[in-house]
Amino acid sequence: MPGRNVIKTYLENGIYHIYNRGVNKNLIFQDEQDYAVFLSYLKQYLLPKNEDQLMKTLLNPSITYFEKEKILRLLKLNNFSDEIKLLAYCIMPNHFHFLLQQKSRNGIDSFMNSLGTRYTQFNNKKYQRVGPLYQSVYKAISVETDEQLLHLSRYIHQNPLTSYTPKDREMFALFSQPSSLPEYLGQRKTEWIHSEVILAYFSKTNPKLSYESFVNQTEDLSIITKILIDL
Repeated sequence: MPGRNVIKTYLENGIYHIYNRGVNKNLIFQDEQDYAVFLSYLKQYLLPKNEDQLMKTLLNPSITYFEKEKILRLLKLNNFSDEIKLLAYCIMPNHFHFLLQQKSRNGIDSFMNSLGTRYTQFNNKKYQRVGPLYQSVYKAISVETDEQLLHLSRYIHQNPLTSYTPKDREMFALFSQPSSLPEYLGQRKTEWIHSEVILAYFSKTNPKLSYESFVNQTEDLSIITKILIDL
């Protein structure tokens, strides 16, 4: 019998909680470079590809062979900027979480297959390993309500504090856990992170009704009132 959330029914303009972890719960990311490479792939897939500029650079006679090869790879690379919105993410040593909104039914599946295959190839080459990197096919849960959407964003952003025991957290303290929380707190602006979708539910002027106040809540809330705030 297929595992839970493996069989996925996708809808146009649907929002999904996507997650996966390493095979046998092994590490997917072992150092800062692994995180950086994974994030660079997200950026390349989700930012619009400026093909005109790439072609202009390619035709520049002064560029090196290696620069030319890099541009040719970028031109061939899939791009999902018109298809996928990344609303929130968190990357942990042995798993990751995304909140994604897709335009068409096949957007997320194509995106996740491209990302998963590419990072597995990088990881296997770097660590001289063979075989699958992930435990199974990525999981997907359809987000049906605003309540679910808000709680999922908080769950994802709190993940570095809730996933491990204090001993585990001390072990991984050398690595900062990449997430979209800085975009939500106004500490960083990243073009390919669409925090505005969720931040629209919160106040920019009232600290008690801000996203920061919401994400810092630790109590287990079973019901959340739909938040519609006049910004």
